[in-house]
Amino acid sequence: MSANSRLTLAAHALAWIGLYQRQGHEVATSEGIAASANTNPVVIRRLLGELRKAGLVESRRGAGAGWSLARELGSITLLDVYEAVEPGPLFAMHRTTPDQGCVVGHGIQPAMRDIYQDIEETLRRELAGVTLEKVLSDVLAAPRQAL
Repeated sequence: MSANSRLTLAAHALAWIGLYQRQGHEVATSEGIAASANTNPVVIRRLLGELRKAGLVESRRGAGAGWSLARELGSITLLDVYEAVEPGPLFAMHRTTPDQGCVVGHGIQPAMRDIYQDIEETLRRELAGVTLEKVLSDVLAAPRQAL
């Protein structure tokens, strides 16, 4: 299993747009964001589409096309971003019902469901306490390594 990077990539995109706008630019392009994240602009456009549906960014078409924040970074939490790009639960149960005649097969889902619920509640509480303004502040404070 590999870790999912959608939340990190979405936070990267939003922080990048926020910084770009503070530098006096009206809109950011998916190409510029993709270059910063070292990924394909199509990946960024798809992710930004999800963020637009959640009301976190706006898009402009035609001349001067690009993306801008729909809200200030200080009013966007990592929970807002998480809910925009990770619509399902954090953990899942078996795809098929385990053998109910087996003691473990019978009890595994109820046991894990309670554990997963506690973990997800903790995650949501922690994400709700961090704004994208804080993320950008931490980004700008991170020491840069010489290339």
